[in-house]
Amino acid sequence: MGQHLGKTILIDPSVQGTISVRSNDTFSQQEYYQFFLSILDLYGYSVITLDNGFLKVVRSANVKTSPGMIADSSRPGVGDELVTRIVPLENVPARDLAPLLRQMMDAGSVGNVVHYEPSNVLILTGRASTINKLIEVIKRVDVIGTEKQQIIHLEYASAEDLAEILNQLISESHGKSQMPALLSAKIVADKRTNSLIISGPEKARQRITSLLKSLDVEESEEGNTRVYYLKYAKATNLVEVLTGVSEKLKDEKGNSRKPSSTSAMDNVAITADEQTNSLVITADQSVQEKLATVIARLDIRRAQVLVEAIIVEVQDGNGLNLGVQWANKNVGAQQFTNTGLPVFNAAQGVADYKKNGGITSANPAWDMFSAYNGMAAGFFNGDWGVLLTALASNNKNDILATPSIVTLDNKLASFNVGQDVPVLSGSQTTSGDNVFNTVERKTVGTKLKVTPQVNEGDAVLLEIEQEVSSVDSSSNSTLGPTFNTRTIQNAVLVKTGETVVLGGLLDDFSKEQVSKVPLLGDIPLVGQLFRYTSTERAKRNLMVFIRPTIIRDDDVYRSLSKEKYTRYRQEQQLRIDGKSKALVGSEDLPVLNENTFNSHAPAPSSR
Repeated sequence: MGQHLGKTILIDPSVQGTISVRSNDTFSQQEYYQFFLSILDLYGYSVITLDNGFLKVVRSANVKTSPGMIADSSRPGVGDELVTRIVPLENVPARDLAPLLRQMMDAGSVGNVVHYEPSNVLILTGRASTINKLIEVIKRVDVIGTEKQQIIHLEYASAEDLAEILNQLISESHGKSQMPALLSAKIVADKRTNSLIISGPEKARQRITSLLKSLDVEESEEGNTRVYYLKYAKATNLVEVLTGVSEKLKDEKGNSRKPSSTSAMDNVAITADEQTNSLVITADQSVQEKLATVIARLDIRRAQVLVEAIIVEVQDGNGLNLGVQWANKNVGAQQFTNTGLPVFNAAQGVADYKKNGGITSANPAWDMFSAYNGMAAGFFNGDWGVLLTALASNNKNDILATPSIVTLDNKLASFNVGQDVPVLSGSQTTSGDNVFNTVERKTVGTKLKVTPQVNEGDAVLLEIEQEVSSVDSSSNSTLGPTFNTRTIQNAVLVKTGETVVLGGLLDDFSKEQVSKVPLLGDIPLVGQLFRYTSTERAKRNLMVFIRPTIIRDDDVYRSLSKEKYTRYRQEQQLRIDGKSKALVGSEDLPVLNENTFNSHAPAPSSR
């Protein structure tokens, strides 16, 4: 055979046996070679042409592991010759076309089709006659698609709304046979020009265009009216918000549609009914739907915040005033006016006492002695007099206030417990020597103002104004009462359930004042008789704490309320137990009902 073909033939060791062929036809060398290939194929063998021109006979089952000649358009191969062909694709993905071509290969599995996705090429291996047929199929399939784009401008309908409707129709029709032309279309809305961009075959675009003619029609100018009953939001507060939304919708539709399509937008009316907490809205259908969506998102249950404050203040003050004053009728006096009782004034009071037999309110010395606090002792004999004044003071003041308040998210709440103190603001004498006083009242006590804002992650932003005020009982000013005021005004970010300090003050005050006679007041021991010493020391510690707790549902609210109720009831019970020996029996004192937070308990009865 090799002599007739003029080629060197290599036979695989697995190929054995004898093939006998008889033919009465006369063949050319090329025809004889094709006849040779066909005969081997009938017996399950194949011939592979090597690069050096040799022919290699192998079993057909081993063809995939023995690649044949690399063919191309100039040398495609013929007949049953085994070849390998590399085909680049331009319009069709090789990954999608490869499975189709595998189904068209030889039934005897002689050959293979693989794809290389990065280069979008197909690698075909098989008999030249089969590979050439696959090449023809590829040429017919790998062509530019027939899809085109079409832009349709809408006059009345919203491009976004129609795009959503048509795409939903296409999605629902997927896999069904009643709308095959519509399934391959793609629809995109252009909000700026109120247009639809349709991409797909001609039949699909024609069908969509026909649907749009029926959908793009002018809406009825007769508005419809709906009533929305609100669950949580206040109707009067939503009117302004919804009016602004409707105006925005009117502007958007006015820019995207013809003027005739906006006439219905001018008839939007939103009214609140406070009695039923409802909204009455008159508008066209599209506006109604958008406003209904806004209402559903605004009419939600707002979180509540329990704000608990702790104000702790401890004051401790000590003072000592001690001094000796001397006086001589002819020489003068050692007098200290800051004692509150000068020696000369005291001597004058004693003289009035001896002259009148007593000190009365008509005597000027009356005011001096009645206003003095402390001990005053002395003697006046002849021309000499001495006065000893002494005063020791000790002030302690402990304040613990725990105000708490519950309020809605972003809602200002205030808490005030105190009393109104009258303050003299003016005085006027009338023509009849009558004195007319003007009095103003100042509220003192515990005040708490807070506005919470619940943020993401259970954090609460608190805008707080805290004040604790009181009347200074140690003040003896004749102008009116003196007020002690502690105020904090700031904003803090706190996580729910955590306690933080808002502010504080640690104050340590010390004062010592010495009045003395020069030289004489410096003499050891004896100098104490010629000096006046005033010592004052005060300490004050003030701290303010805050703790917010977010309440999102009734269970949390009920639990917190029950906790506080139980605490106050226990404190009340302890006070009643402590009064068992009082004139009023403990059974006659009121006490909070134990079953208040038991939903199944009967209502408390009054006695």
